[in-house]
Amino acid sequence: MEFEAPITEIIEQTHDVKSFRFKRPEDFEYKAGQYLFVSIPVNGEMQRKPLTISSSPTEKDHLEFTKKLTGHEYSDALDAMVPGDVLIINGPNGRFTFEGEYNKIALISGGIGITPMISICRYCSDSKTGTDIVFLDSNKVESDIAFGDELDEMGRSHPNMKVVHTLTRADTDWLGCTGRICEPMILDYISDILERTVYVCGPPPMMKSVEELLLNMGIPKEQIKKEALVGF
Repeated sequence: MEFEAPITEIIEQTHDVKSFRFKRPEDFEYKAGQYLFVSIPVNGEMQRKPLTISSSPTEKDHLEFTKKLTGHEYSDALDAMVPGDVLIINGPNGRFTFEGEYNKIALISGGIGITPMISICRYCSDSKTGTDIVFLDSNKVESDIAFGDELDEMGRSHPNMKVVHTLTRADTDWLGCTGRICEPMILDYISDILERTVYVCGPPPMMKSVEELLLNMGIPKEQIKKEALVGF
């Protein structure tokens, strides 16, 4: 489905991550974890990029995608847009989805790879699927954590959801988990990882290392779902 969508709201998630919202067409259906192609004018020409939907299918009044502002020309053009500016949307796309089909899942993300995970978490929270979720989210520093307050509130409100943030370059006042995702960390926070379907999204080197780690831990390949980072 392709349609024009004026931006209705722009939300600053971090110093270099923004969410863009626009009205959801009544007949637009999608699954948590999917992405859109978003076309905008860049230096007089239309450019199209794949950007993950960060809203939940349960949110009927709007769609939202979230983008890391990388300083590239498409990113700069998007960053300069204001409510009322028009996007051309095509979608939904992608098979990195969750519809409540697994009782226990693990979400492992790095940086902006959080975007499909927040859609899945919002979907499970809103639709009360009862899914047992452990979410391990890796960032460099605390100020890089997108959706942090919302996720922490979900973790407090839902006994079946545990959210863990780990930082690779943590300041001395950070009291949470530190370091890159590794086997001891996974076993500490997701001790029953072998019983879970695992969703992984992040920068390509992070995804490769996490997949190798999971396979070495004995998790079957078909139990691991990966999404090449979109929105970078």
